[in-house]
Amino acid sequence: MLTTNEIVKKVRELEIKSKKLTRHLFQGEYHSAFKGRGMLFKEVREYQHGDDIRFIDWNVSARFNHPFSKVFEEERELTVMLLIDISASALFGTNYRKRDLSTEIGAVLAFSAVSNNDKVGVLFFSDQVEMFIPPKKGRDHVLYIVRQLLTIEPKHKGTNLTEAFRRLSNATRQRCITFVMSDMLDQHFEDALKVAGKKHDVIGVKVYDKMEMELPSIGLVEVKDSETGREIWVDTNDVMVRQNYQAAFFQHTEYCKNIFRKAGCDLLHIRTDEDYVKVLQKFFISRN
Repeated sequence: MLTTNEIVKKVRELEIKSKKLTRHLFQGEYHSAFKGRGMLFKEVREYQHGDDIRFIDWNVSARFNHPFSKVFEEERELTVMLLIDISASALFGTNYRKRDLSTEIGAVLAFSAVSNNDKVGVLFFSDQVEMFIPPKKGRDHVLYIVRQLLTIEPKHKGTNLTEAFRRLSNATRQRCITFVMSDMLDQHFEDALKVAGKKHDVIGVKVYDKMEMELPSIGLVEVKDSETGREIWVDTNDVMVRQNYQAAFFQHTEYCKNIFRKAGCDLLHIRTDEDYVKVLQKFFISRN
């Protein structure tokens, strides 16, 4: 458990790092990666050759005895929602915990949203929705979100993505840019993802650790499922055991890829020892 001084220090560190990334790396890329909700009327100016005649303002044109056109601009205000997995499996990591990585990415995305005058909210989930923070604007709101990212303690251990997607669909009426940060260690959430994907722009961020992909050969070890509490002994020197372990990881990865693709949603893969900045930057550029 972090002390109050440690929390304040960590919040400040994340704010400085997030603002630096937003200013020097994501400036313009985040802004152009996502479209606004529609077009807003901006002004009336004299008709110019090539203007769409459907946008001629006939009342103004009649008043000045000269054609005038309406000018529109994209409505830029967006709402960003962060769905953060805080189940027991998120605490796993060899050098850097999956939850710590999700916290840092969440802080960066939150400050990026606010710097573009967008609203941002958070939904923390395990096998239930643990906490919902409605989207708002402003630095104070983001600092509150970051404090919750650092300190929230789940009441449950499991993972239920279906419940998270259902709450997202029910809690937010307008279309949101939704980042889902989770190890995706769940099954049968494709229907809920499809429903959320039709209403929102959903981007999955599958966070994983290298130890989940490859089992080291270290002899006979007792392992425990952090979410169910189940314990078993595993002979890591057995080649078939290691091969099956790796095959299960790639099978689950392929499962996640397929259901996100079928739902029309994007899915990023970020390892705990990987530079997430490059992955996000590449994604923003590809969305342009």
